[in-house]
Amino acid sequence: MSASFVSRRVAALEARLDTRLFYRNTRTVRLTEAGETLHRHCKRLTEERDELFLSLGREHDEPSGTLRMTCAVAYGERFIAPLVNTFLERYPQLSVDMVLTNRQLDLVQEGMDLAVRLGRLSESSLVATRLAPRVEYLCASPDYLAQHGTPQSLYELAEHACLTGTSETWAFDLDGHEWLFRPKGRWRCNSGWAVLDAALRGFGIAQLPDYYVQPHLARGTLVSLLPQHQPPNTAVWAVYPQRRHVPAKVRLLLEFLRTQLALTQ
Repeated sequence: MSASFVSRRVAALEARLDTRLFYRNTRTVRLTEAGETLHRHCKRLTEERDELFLSLGREHDEPSGTLRMTCAVAYGERFIAPLVNTFLERYPQLSVDMVLTNRQLDLVQEGMDLAVRLGRLSESSLVATRLAPRVEYLCASPDYLAQHGTPQSLYELAEHACLTGTSETWAFDLDGHEWLFRPKGRWRCNSGWAVLDAALRGFGIAQLPDYYVQPHLARGTLVSLLPQHQPPNTAVWAVYPQRRHVPAKVRLLLEFLRTQLALTQ
């Protein structure tokens, strides 16, 4: 295509969308933020089209293209990234772009195929599928308990030093209902590993998911507290945008993660 033809087509598209797609000067042309968004979504649409045609033309789906996904940092580093790497070894035609962040990304706006999320899901238009259970433990070190005593009820937690992370509240089960407690203390960090380290050092009581604390509970370096009030199992979820055709790369990865995470329980 000639440069003049492309310019006319771009101008027509900008007029139709009533927005500028490119910044232009005498030496450079680059995409605006709107242009980046349009390009990202159109690229995703063409990849889904190509994958759909490919899957219809084969007896078995073979995932290809780029899988864009996101997960929380600690859980992603320990569980999801290694499993995705194993998945990629099975399917050499597939590539991955994985973002590990504790921020909850907008999957549609960011052009993501999939997110692995933990805990309770908020209401959204995304499709959610359960990958694995997730158990929260209230725990402290034996040294802390020897010095400060062991709480015998949820109400006694207010008398103890609490180690807080990203959540403003801790959830418990009380007579079949969810009971929320707002922990208070002189220590706070947005890293679960840092909270775990502080608990092991005897700084206070923490509520952490199973994958942080189970080895320490087994060794006795942490003690589970008030197990009768342990909150109902939250879960590890996969969420993805609604679409008529779920790409093979998403569908097969969901099946793989569900199977492999069950082996870690």
